[in-house]
Amino acid sequence: MEESPGDPGQLLSNARMADHAGLDVVTVTDHPYHGGQLDAYATLGFVLGATTNVAGVVTVTNLPCRPAPTLARTVSGLSALSGGRIKLGIGAGVFWHDIVRLGVEPRTPAEAVRMLAEGITLIKALTGGGDPVTFDGEFYRVDKLAPAQVPTPAIWSGSMGPASLAVTGRLADAWMPAGAQDWRGDPVAESRAVIDKAAVAAGRDPSEIATVHNVFGTITDTPVTVTRGVDSNGVPWLSGTVEQWTEELVAAIDEYRAGGFVFFPVADSTDEQETARSRWAHEVVPAVRAATSTQ
Repeated sequence: MEESPGDPGQLLSNARMADHAGLDVVTVTDHPYHGGQLDAYATLGFVLGATTNVAGVVTVTNLPCRPAPTLARTVSGLSALSGGRIKLGIGAGVFWHDIVRLGVEPRTPAEAVRMLAEGITLIKALTGGGDPVTFDGEFYRVDKLAPAQVPTPAIWSGSMGPASLAVTGRLADAWMPAGAQDWRGDPVAESRAVIDKAAVAAGRDPSEIATVHNVFGTITDTPVTVTRGVDSNGVPWLSGTVEQWTEELVAAIDEYRAGGFVFFPVADSTDEQETARSRWAHEVVPAVRAATSTQ
């Protein structure tokens, strides 16, 4: 379930609700160049401290703004403090006209992808224990740096283009299609083919790389005629009763290899958003779990 960066009290209330309902993860976004948005990792730390079971993930960490060695320390620290309830969402950076306003060195798309691969590699080396790490890469250098004595977190990639999708196949544990994508559409299938090919070439089992979808929509009391559509910005949405949502999501799992969903309520008011989040947590998710026997 996605957490907005709005009212801090409501954010923590939503996280506790997700925790009590038995959801797997709560997410926050990372746009540090926006002054009105709470820092992603400061927020995640508070969320993990306010909960006991649910995991947290930044979807996705803006790697150009958070150097990989420091990010490794941040993630490993939160893992140790939370009992391992963290996953590392990570991306190469998209909004470079904003990113550079932080004083970050601009990168070409090819450089950004190479930095993503190098960053993931280094973060894996700096977690999970072992001998001190010396790393002399194109973008990062560390000298005899002791790795954290906590397991490497699951890595969720926000890859988009073919080169970064291949990085996902080689190095990541899950893929989050950018924004929201229709799992029935060709773009997702074509992207997964790139991921799977890269995974096989790296000696990995593609089925072990989950696809986690962002889902925008409304949960209604009465059945709707049209359950699927696209808004004026080209973002796919779902609408319908709990039963209609369950049918759609079970099909996504059984027929299109979906491995999970992050829910974004579409509503006109805060109260309507909170009602939708509650129905997602207490009605939709249990129904999908029961139908797919995933507890």
